This record gives sequence, structure tokens and C-alpha cells, in this order.
Amino acid sequence: MSPQDAIDFVSNDIAEVGTLMRSLSSRYEGIFSNFRAACGVVCERAASLADAARDVTALADAAAAGIRRDIPNQPALACSGGCAACCHLYVQVPPGIAPMMAGHIAAHVAPAERSALQERLQIAADAARKAVDVTKLRHRCPLLGADDRCTVYEVRPLSCRAFTSRAVSRCQDVVFGDVPDGAGVAQSAAHYRIHMEATAALEQAARQRGLPAQQQGLADALLKAMSAISVETTHGLAHSPGASTGLRE
Repeated sequence: MSPQDAIDFVSNDIAEVGTLMRSLSSRYEGIFSNFRAACGVVCERAASLADAARDVTALADAAAAGIRRDIPNQPALACSGGCAACCHLYVQVPPGIAPMMAGHIAAHVAPAERSALQERLQIAADAARKAVDVTKLRHRCPLLGADDRCTVYEVRPLSCRAFTSRAVSRCQDVVFGDVPDGAGVAQSAAHYRIHMEATAALEQAARQRGLPAQQQGLADALLKAMSAISVETTHGLAHSPGASTGLRE
């Protein structure tokens, strides 16, 4: 093989691999556009935004699991049950998430516990309103149990599902320590992007239904959603055939 033949061989080999890598990069990007399209379909078919949130969340869970299972070189995560540093950060939720969570709470949490939860949510909502910069607010999540585990883990917000960390010490420093502005916790890029696409899909679903599309603080949004369910329940009981009229026959 002459020197020129060697140069041609190496150059052609690199060019061929480069073409394959560009094709693969485009296909990789397609994962997220296809996911977003699938979210749009389930949102259109959902009877309510709460149903859309439930279905989009399930889709995001499946996509995130698939990425960790099938896409190589995903970062090792330090996240585990009982590690609750991120549960002291301010959380926002897109349309549908709070009603979905409120429905779960109404079905699975006893009335006395719901009342105590509403008190904690009100304190958290007030703290957020008073905060000059909510991104710097550190307040224990009202949904966090005494064991530092989420009490509504099955229906936790998309932003909570999106957050990942490679080091517990880094989370502790960012949340409770003195970390310079702009520094944060490095995220698993593909995992995070899936949940941001899901969030955008719910915002778009709200716009298509003529409803407010902006995200809201979790505590405030959940208070409103729980109150709405309470009103609906009271209204339904008042108009049910067996409801008492307050009169004796």
C-alpha cells in the first residue's frame, strides 16, 4: 500500500463512520420528537387535563426507563429513597398535574391527613409568595413524609421525576450549602429532556383546550385542585337522591 493509498484508506474510513454518526445523531434526536408527538396524541384523546397528565406521566416513565435500559453510556445515578435534598426546592407544575395529584390524594389519604396536608401546603404557598427569588427558596415539601420519602410518589410532578444527580454531596451543597449562583446539579440529559418534552406537551394541551397553559407553584396549584375536588364532592352529595334535606318526614 502506497502512502497515498494509506491516506485514502484512512480518509474514506473516517468519512464513512462520520456519515453513520450523523445519521445516528439525527435518529437520536428523533426519539424526542417522536415522544412529543406521542404525548400530543394521548393528550388529544384524554377526557380531561388530569387524565392527560396521568397518561403523559406514564409515557414519560416508560421513555425514561427505555433510555436507561437501551441507550448506552447513561450516567450512574446516586438518587435513592430517603434522599430528600431536592425535596426542599421550589417546584412548578404544568396544567393537569395538580388535579391528577389531588385526585390521588382524595382517593388514598384520610380526611384528617388531608386537612393537615392542606395546612402544610398553605404554609409552603405563602413562603413562595413572599420569596424575592423562588429559585433560592428552600422549604421542605409538604408531601414529604417523616421518613423523608414522598407520600405521593406514584403521582409526583414531572419536574420531580426529571431531577437526577450523580452525587448526594453535590445535592447537599446546592440545596443547603453556599454554592455560587448559576451552579447546580448536573442532570442526565436524555432523562431530563424527556420530562421537559412531557411538560411542554401538557402546556400545549391546555392551550388547545382554551385553558391557562402557564406552570404554577406546586403548593398553590395543589391547594386549588384539592379545594375544587372538595367542592365537587360536596355539590354531588347535596344533589344525590339520598342526601338529607334537613327536614323530618
